[in-house]
Amino acid sequence: MFGRSNDESAREYKEPEPEELLAAYRKMVVGRRFDVQATALARQGRLAVHPSSLGQEACQVGAALALRDTDWLFPTYRDCTALMSRGIDPVEALTLMRGDGHCGYDPARHRTAPQCTPLATHAVHATGLAHGERLKGTDTVALALLGDGATSEGDFHEALNLAGVLRAPVVFLVQNNRYALSVPLADQTAAPSLAYKGVGHGVRSEQVDGNDAVAVLAVLTAAVEDARAGGGPWLVEAHTYRMGPHTSADDPSRYRPVEEAEHWRGRDPIDRLETRLRDRGLLTEDDITTTAAEAEEYAAGLRTRLAEDPAVDPLALLDHVFSAPTPQLTEQRAALRAELEGR
Repeated sequence: MFGRSNDESAREYKEPEPEELLAAYRKMVVGRRFDVQATALARQGRLAVHPSSLGQEACQVGAALALRDTDWLFPTYRDCTALMSRGIDPVEALTLMRGDGHCGYDPARHRTAPQCTPLATHAVHATGLAHGERLKGTDTVALALLGDGATSEGDFHEALNLAGVLRAPVVFLVQNNRYALSVPLADQTAAPSLAYKGVGHGVRSEQVDGNDAVAVLAVLTAAVEDARAGGGPWLVEAHTYRMGPHTSADDPSRYRPVEEAEHWRGRDPIDRLETRLRDRGLLTEDDITTTAAEAEEYAAGLRTRLAEDPAVDPLALLDHVFSAPTPQLTEQRAALRAELEGR
């Protein structure tokens, strides 16, 4: 499903190559197994919390695959599957959810900003980075992942307004999963669709079936490459559904009907892509079995590594606050070291 909000001209989207779709399938299967395992680890107390992305794999994997290694991804707390697809170590990605640090991976190395918990604040950062990279003469594109709830925040509109004015090479992917925590979409916006929110800011806006991996990858690839070529920013609204709870501490039965969730299970993005690949003769039973085994091995490795106590240095609390330590930080570090040595 494709839709247009502020451009009446027809646009043809190129279907991804078979190898891209096979890569997406593998990453989606592994990403889901990771998500299920992380949820179980949270219930066991090995993670403080885990925000599930169950059912949103097509959006997250599509976002990662649409980017080049030199592009930047700006994720939210729900986007661990996108991080996995970007090549980030799952244990490092879960550092935030484990409570061991604000970010466990090197953002510069992976060209991936720290996961953002405050809604929409990273959208402004994505716009600024994209504009800055263009000023430096690079062809870097930034892609910011957002939820539907983030579109009700002021930072979201500030980011779109600035991106529209600067024609910054940035893509905003809104994963509309119908609920901002427990608030249904109809209670937070009167817009016909979230894509319309880009129109007033002069941002090209599209809608796509967020549970169709082929469509998501096709639209996001076109958006990223158009932004790279100087076409300006894009807002893509992906219609999807959070099949799990908001986090491992949430009970979705309190605010949404069971029948609704069951309806969306019939639109499972992995099942849909698997069926399409099998119908085209691109995926065999052996391929499916091999991918499932790889996912199990991935989950087993995660379980083993998270069972180990992390080596935490209290002095690291003061690292990365500024690019160079201030006199105050130097004083605080010395005081903390003295306290630790005096125990």
